[in-house]
Parts: sequence; C-alpha cells; structure tokens
Amino acid sequence: YLEQHMTSGTPYIKGLYYPINERQKGIKKDEVIKLIRQASQLILEGFLLPVNAHDNLAPDGQLFVEMCEKDKEFCSLVTKRVPDRNSNCLDLWIEDFVHEYRQWQVGGFIDNGRNISCPFNHTLLHELRKKYGIKHNKSDQWSKNTSNKTLFIT
Repeated sequence: YLEQHMTSGTPYIKGLYYPINERQKGIKKDEVIKLIRQASQLILEGFLLPVNAHDNLAPDGQLFVEMCEKDKEFCSLVTKRVPDRNSNCLDLWIEDFVHEYRQWQVGGFIDNGRNISCPFNHTLLHELRKKYGIKHNKSDQWSKNTSNKTLFIT
C-alpha cells in the first residue's frame, strides 16, 4: 500500500498493479509479462490526464477509501490520533485490515497477555471485498510475505 499513495497522488502517471488475488502465490513471470504488455498498450495508445486518484489505487486501496467514506467512525479510528484512544488502530497495513489479521480479526489478538482489537463494521468490509473482487485470505503469513507491485508509466 505504501506506493499506492504515491501513485494515487500523482495525476500524470498510471499505476498498474499485480493481480491482488495472485500476490500471495509469489511473483509469476506470466503475470509480469501481462503487466508489461498492458503498460506498452497504454504507452502506445496514451491515457487521459489527469488520472483520477481513485482509479490509480489497487483494489485494496479503493476498498479502504470506500470503507472510510461509508464508515466515518472507522475512518476516524484509523486516521486520528486521540490521547484517550488506543493507538493500535493507527498501526495499519491495508492488507492486514482487508484480510482481518491481528487487531482487525473478530476478537482481536493477544499480545503479552493483552487483547488488542479494533472495532469496525465487518459486514461492510465483507461486502466491499466482494465488490472489489478480493478473495479473503485467512493465512496470517500472507501479509508478512507480500506487498503490492506497481508499474509506473509517465
């Protein structure tokens, strides 16, 4: 997700992302070739500028933006530092949230005997995962071993 804010905020580039449901399987040559061909086509045919910021996000980034739009309490929880609030909800990797890992899973997780949990609308998240075609990955290793892969075209 770290490169998504750069891509989304730059209106003169078009971001292409490795398929979200394939990332946990590792980087495959055929998928990279598809992205290169897609990039070549964009270079040859061009694309409209400025590029819409929302369209320049990967599916998980688009899901996160829509989650914030639809659930203001969640958005505040993950974006505002408040003295009397648990800061664990600010410790946010979009992949962890989208796949409900650690503090985002129902019931949270135990760390040094303390339960760490962040409340949010799980039903809305499930609906948005379906809308954006994101398969729910239940393996906690997924978020530790993968990241978005972005191809920048200027």
